[in-house]
Amino acid sequence: MKSIEELKKIREKSLKKVNLREHGEEGGDQIEVLVGMATCGIASGARQTLNAIVDEVSKENLDNVKVIQVGCIGYCHSEPIVQVNIPGEKPILYGKVDTKKAREIVQKHIKGKEPLKESIIDTSFDRI
Repeated sequence: MKSIEELKKIREKSLKKVNLREHGEEGGDQIEVLVGMATCGIASGARQTLNAIVDEVSKENLDNVKVIQVGCIGYCHSEPIVQVNIPGEKPILYGKVDTKKAREIVQKHIKGKEPLKESIIDTSFDRI
């Protein structure tokens, strides 16, 4: 760091990630990405999964995506779990989501509108 301006830019970038993680961006049709952060999820790597999703959403400037930490979703055998809720579509639940798959979910499902069929573990529910 060489200046106070550089420090301010770093702070702004960090605050944007924290706000995205806690609140999402306001307005429009919000896409929700729920990440199971109960003990079983964290032990399986959910924190890294969550961070990868937040980073990818931020990097792509997807201001209509809200990333939400949730408790146990009930699929402990498939942790880390990620649920994608796109308005007007059935929620999709992904299992065993590592950081690579987390970034693919953002790129292919959220941006590209193509779910990762090989990673889906459930689509039969309304919401958690």
